[in-house]
Amino acid sequence: MDVAAIRAEMLIERGWIHFDNAGASPCSNIVHETLVNHLDLERRIGGYAAKQRVEAELAAMYSNLASLLGCDASEIAFAENATRAWDMLAYSLPLASGDRILTGNSEYVSNYLAFLQLRKRTGVRVEIVPDDDSGEISLAELRNRIDDDVKLIAITHIATSSGGIAPAAEIGSIANSANIPYLLDACQSVGQVDIDVGATGCDMLTGAGRKFLRGPRGTGFLYIRRELAERLEPVFVDLGSADWSAVNEYRLKPGAQRFETWESCIAGRLGLSAAVDYALSVGVGNIERRVRSLANSLRDALVRIEGVNILDAGRNLSGIVAFQCRSVSSFDLKRELEKRGAAISAIATADARLDLQRRAVPDVARASVHYFNTGDEIRRFADLVADIIHGD
Repeated sequence: MDVAAIRAEMLIERGWIHFDNAGASPCSNIVHETLVNHLDLERRIGGYAAKQRVEAELAAMYSNLASLLGCDASEIAFAENATRAWDMLAYSLPLASGDRILTGNSEYVSNYLAFLQLRKRTGVRVEIVPDDDSGEISLAELRNRIDDDVKLIAITHIATSSGGIAPAAEIGSIANSANIPYLLDACQSVGQVDIDVGATGCDMLTGAGRKFLRGPRGTGFLYIRRELAERLEPVFVDLGSADWSAVNEYRLKPGAQRFETWESCIAGRLGLSAAVDYALSVGVGNIERRVRSLANSLRDALVRIEGVNILDAGRNLSGIVAFQCRSVSSFDLKRELEKRGAAISAIATADARLDLQRRAVPDVARASVHYFNTGDEIRRFADLVADIIHGD
């Protein structure tokens, strides 16, 4: 991978250390140009005429995402963000009182809030499958909890509060054997981990544009297996998801696009497609190898600093490095790093309650590297952390 060439294709501020790619990653020049060029076109000829001129490029978004995930383009739908994509799937499932949903301690806050609302509305039961000794979801316990009342297995692939990657394929095997729908939140994994939906066995998957795909904010997508999509009624419909076939009748669009809405940011769609195309050109396997190497180097650098604890959990770690400083809160550390030219995230208990409350961790500093980051940035970042916590 030619990192120097990749960095030349982005406009990152000189000296800025961007270790917040799990939050939002800087886009490439081609993604930025794609967004701006279409907005300029809309300014010149109007939104509808501009959309008509880019129909082929809009169709490429579906084929690009299909190539990324190893599925058919008809199984892809665009969404305004990953949470809305996830909601469209979860709320459209025919869940009823007494049905059980199995999830893990790493489930994302917005997903779990939706489960709580579904419980209030429908009487479903939400159960947390405990972790094993390594800190990842226990496959043995997941198998033990399977019965006829389980109607959904929903897993976050990479937790927002730690670097562990859930064993998605093994979970998929369990779900498929029991004929239970399997929903995978891949917001933190797509773009940094090579994902094939067939290999994971998931029936549904959601992802975000702004994170490791380096796409625009306000873009997300979903995958749903064609056979399952044809059996589901979306939680709501509009002219993007259905045709008004008669005065008192409508006909749902085929495949995943029945989960779309008609109005969306066309520039965002084009930008997302350009971001996926860029990731494919770099090679997701290449990206995954470099991200893992950089993250391991970052863990090694941080663990050598007195007063720093690494909080990652699981056997298989990602580009997210979770840590805590004993003398400085994660939020204070984040603010001080920003003053010195480095970006991370700070995660509060309320953002990852199942995980952090169980571990009695009040907050987590989250540094997340990407393939354009460098070893020099890791060394400088570790020096900054050491200076802050030691009062230099």
